[in-house]
Amino acid sequence: MRIVFLGFPITSSWGPDHATNHRALARELTRRGHEVLLCERDFERAESDVRAADFVAIGCHMPDGAAVATWALDTARGTTAFYDTDTPVTLDRLAVGGHEYLTPELVPRFDLYLSVTGGPTLQRLENEYGARKAVAFHCLVDPEAYHAVGGPLRWDLGYLGTYSDDRRPTVEALLLEPARRTGMRSFAVAGSQHPADIEWPDNVERLDDVPPVDQPAFYAAQRFTLNVTRAAMRKAGWSPSAQLFEAAACGVPVISDVWPGLEEFFEPEAEVLLAHDTDDVLRHLRDVGDDERRTIAARARRRVLGAHTAARRCEQLELLVVRAAA
Repeated sequence: MRIVFLGFPITSSWGPDHATNHRALARELTRRGHEVLLCERDFERAESDVRAADFVAIGCHMPDGAAVATWALDTARGTTAFYDTDTPVTLDRLAVGGHEYLTPELVPRFDLYLSVTGGPTLQRLENEYGARKAVAFHCLVDPEAYHAVGGPLRWDLGYLGTYSDDRRPTVEALLLEPARRTGMRSFAVAGSQHPADIEWPDNVERLDDVPPVDQPAFYAAQRFTLNVTRAAMRKAGWSPSAQLFEAAACGVPVISDVWPGLEEFFEPEAEVLLAHDTDDVLRHLRDVGDDERRTIAARARRRVLGAHTAARRCEQLELLVVRAAA
């Protein structure tokens, strides 16, 4: 197929903007024999490509994205999709009239709505906004970039993530407070934009952003890694982050906050450890021995590599496009 992605960031060196996912998806599609064009800006230059494409996907959070989407839908002759890597935020914005990159009138015009969030959100997209076909198209992992590397353990619990206000209470409860209560253990927080008013315990090591190339080694140095879900994603449920899959692919056991649908991706206590509060984290750190820790990590890694790689997403996308075209 000829495939065009419009408005997908691919040049960033960092993970949080999904550039790593987009690069992996484009690479795998190319390996499978498809012709792929990724256009971040200057979309009019791609007019002939959009018109000739078998599949055109428009990304979220584009400046003037609604205008670009309108142009693409008017131009494309093949299957079209809105690829939303931030669906709960998109719906919150639509509910209050935020139409920067998508309007309610555009939703029914796409053949597919590829949503990073599954569960009831898909029915909401179809029933409230008239999406023709809303499909869960979750984040993915690039196993060539994220894999177990080994090395000595440095921290009992670590966390990787750019600061956001909505994540702060969870990081406070599931990492900083455990650190305060157990001074003999070591912790790490990596990521930028953390405000100056955070009081870091002495046994919490602060690191700047860790680029994707160094993230496997960062994960490998942790006995456990913490997954913290953004508030909108946690409320909607069925929204696994790329970092969750990446950490599991690196062979480190994950302690995760709790949200609806998590059990559809990992079996609780067998493939992922759940933490509602500080006491849960302390219990895991105290009671889960090395053998059990390695077993949990191995199970999660098998689960991710079997179901959530770029190759699996490409297979899903191919089938969706064929069915939509039919």
